[in-house]
Amino acid sequence: MSIQRPTSRLLRFLYENSLLLVGTLLILGTLVGQVFTGWHEYNADLEEMRLPALSLSQYLSSGHFLEATFENWESEFLQMGLYVILTVWLRQRGSSESKKLYEEEEVDQEPDPAKEDAPVPVKRGGWQLALYRRSLSIAFFLLFFASLWLHAKGGAEVYSIEQVQQGKPALDTLGYIATSRFWFESFQNWQSEFLSIVSIVGLSIFLRQHGSPESKKLDAAHSETGK
Repeated sequence: MSIQRPTSRLLRFLYENSLLLVGTLLILGTLVGQVFTGWHEYNADLEEMRLPALSLSQYLSSGHFLEATFENWESEFLQMGLYVILTVWLRQRGSSESKKLYEEEEVDQEPDPAKEDAPVPVKRGGWQLALYRRSLSIAFFLLFFASLWLHAKGGAEVYSIEQVQQGKPALDTLGYIATSRFWFESFQNWQSEFLSIVSIVGLSIFLRQHGSPESKKLDAAHSETGK
């Protein structure tokens, strides 16, 4: 069944970009919730240490906010970067998240620079095409390392405040990366993201969601691989 194309330019924009727009609203909504709850929570911790409370603007540049935010972003970008890379070579029989087991896939074909609407790097070839063909995974891993550094930077500030309160020396960002606390924070988030990968890959073998491109068709055999 085809869907009628909206005649209004605004409605067409909203419909054609609704998945990204709703996702962005969810990010902003939960981020606002995190900011206000984190602000009150951190001020309560500061009060216990007999330190002055932070204003909202001060909290937004604090280590507590940086650590809480980028500790989670870091694991998300790692998950997506690894998932993009692993699905190039690895297969899972019966999963809608896998490429087909033995047939050639369209994504494995070489690009056609003569195609009229082909992206500019495809038409130019050379190093631009080489970079473009790996740009998705490169972007995810750059975002991962940037988030990891900001997680460490924020964590070092919070950790150092606690250390000074106990009469111990403060740590810089690299010093905090060397602590078991930093890696505990990272590993507990990373494993949860890897669990989500295993869940969607495994559950999509046997379960369906009508209308979702992440699911196989309802009448597809459990052994059918790919979408």
